[in-house]
Amino acid sequence: MNDFLEDGPKNPLKIQDNTFRDGHQSLLATRMRTEDMIPIAEKMDEIGFWAMEVWGGATFDTMHRFLAEDPFDRVRILKKYIKKTPFSMLLRGQNLVGYRNYADDVARLFVDKACEVGMDVFRVFDALNDFRNFETVVERIKANGKHFQGTICYSLTQRRMGGEVFNLEYYVNKAKEIEAMGADTLCLKDMAGIMAPFDIAKIVTELKKQISIPIHLHTHYTSGMASMVYLEAIKAGVDIVDTCLAPFALRTSQPAIEPIVATLYGTTRDPGLDLNKLLELGDHIEAVAPKYRDYLAKHKMSVIDTSVLVHQVPGGMISNLVNQLKEAKALHRLPEVYREVAVTRKELGTPPLVTPTSQIVGVQAVLNVLFGKYKMVTNEVKDLVYGLYGKTPAPVDPEVREKVLKGYKRGQTPVTGRAADYLEPELEAVREKAGDLVKDDFDLLIVALYPTTGMQFLKWKYGLEEKPPEVRPKTLEDIRKEDEAMAAAIEQVCKTM
Repeated sequence: MNDFLEDGPKNPLKIQDNTFRDGHQSLLATRMRTEDMIPIAEKMDEIGFWAMEVWGGATFDTMHRFLAEDPFDRVRILKKYIKKTPFSMLLRGQNLVGYRNYADDVARLFVDKACEVGMDVFRVFDALNDFRNFETVVERIKANGKHFQGTICYSLTQRRMGGEVFNLEYYVNKAKEIEAMGADTLCLKDMAGIMAPFDIAKIVTELKKQISIPIHLHTHYTSGMASMVYLEAIKAGVDIVDTCLAPFALRTSQPAIEPIVATLYGTTRDPGLDLNKLLELGDHIEAVAPKYRDYLAKHKMSVIDTSVLVHQVPGGMISNLVNQLKEAKALHRLPEVYREVAVTRKELGTPPLVTPTSQIVGVQAVLNVLFGKYKMVTNEVKDLVYGLYGKTPAPVDPEVREKVLKGYKRGQTPVTGRAADYLEPELEAVREKAGDLVKDDFDLLIVALYPTTGMQFLKWKYGLEEKPPEVRPKTLEDIRKEDEAMAAAIEQVCKTM
C-alpha cells in the first residue's frame, strides 16, 4: 500500500463508535445514563459509522447495580432512535457480561435475548484466547442471523511482540482458527494500549495474506501510542478501527475520531465522515460530562500512563490493585506488586491480562506480596489452575499447580476439556430461587448473571423497595449547586486569611 495514501484505489476506512460503551467505561466507571445518550442518538445514526458499540463489557453490571437501569432497556430505547447503524456489544465468551463462566443454558438464553432486543454485532472474546469458550454463544449468534466478530486478546511478555508465546505465529494461527469458526470479522483487541505501531503493521500485513475476513482493530490510548498504532495499521490495510467522540476519548479510552477523520481527508482511506457533524456531537457530550466528573481520574497530571509500557498492566486492573493495597494500608508496596504481577502471570500460564484474568492474577499478586508466595490462594486461582476457565497460553508452573490445588475440592489433576462442560445447567435453580420476582426471561438473566445485586435491582424495578439516593441521576442543576457551595466555601476561607 502507498505509504502516503495519496495514490491508488479508494479503500475507505470503516469506523466503529464506542462513545456509548467503552468511552465512558474507560473514563467514567461506566456511569453514563441512557437519558444523556438519547438527545444525540438520531444524529449519531446519521454519521455513517460501521457500527456503534452500546452494550456489553461492564455496562450490564453497572447499569443494574449503580444506575438502577434495566440493561436490556438501554438497547430497546436506543434502537428507537438509531435505526440504520448496527449495534455492537462486547461479549466475554462463556463469561457473557459477568466475571465467571456460566452454564450453557444461561449462555444460549442470553444471546437469544440480546438479539431480541436489537443487538447486531457480537464481539466475542475469551480471556485465555481459548476459543472453545466461544462455541455455545457463536452457535446462537449464527442461529439468530447476527454478525460474529471473533476476537484475539492482544498481549505481550516483553516490550515488543515476540518471545515464546505472543509472537507473530501465535496471532496468525489464532486468526486462522477464528476464520475457521465462521467469523464474519476478526478483531485484534489491545485492552492495555501496549501495541507498538510497527508490530501492528507487521501483523495486519501478514493477516491480509493469510485470512480473507475483514480486520478490526481495538486499542486504548493508555500509553499514548494508540494514534500511531492506528495510522500504521491503516497504512497496512486494516479495515475497521474503534474510536470515540473527543470528550470521551484519549486517556484510557480509544483514540478520538475527529483527528483521524481530518488526517485521512482526501486520501485513499478517507472514511468520508462529516467533521462538522462530529464536532456538534462532541458539544453535547461536553455539556453532560460535568454530571460524571467525580468519576474521572484526577490523581496525576499526565493524561497518559507511560509506565504501562513497562509493567503492561491495564488501567482497570491498576485501580483494583490500588484499592486492595489501600484497604491493607500497604499502598507503598505497589511497585512490588507490579513486579509480582509479571511473575505470578508467568507462573499461572501467561494469560492475557483482561477481565476476568486480570483480576485473578492481580489479586493473587497482592496476596503473594502481603502474605508470601501462595500462602493464601483465591478460589478463582484454584479454578484457573484446575482448568475451569480453559487452556492457558502456556503451561502452569508444576510447583505452583501442586501448591494451588493442594486440598482443592475438585481434585489435584486439572481438566483439559471445554470449561463449560464441567458446569451444570443453572436457569431452573435460579428461577426457583427468585420466585415471583422474576417476570420474564430478561429478569431471569439479570438474576442468573448477578444473583445478589440482580435480586436487589428487581426489587427496585417493581417498586418493592425504594431506590437509595446514590442510584438516582445527578442533574446539571445539582452540579451548579455544588459549584456554588464550593465557591462560597472558598470565599469564606479567603476572608479568614
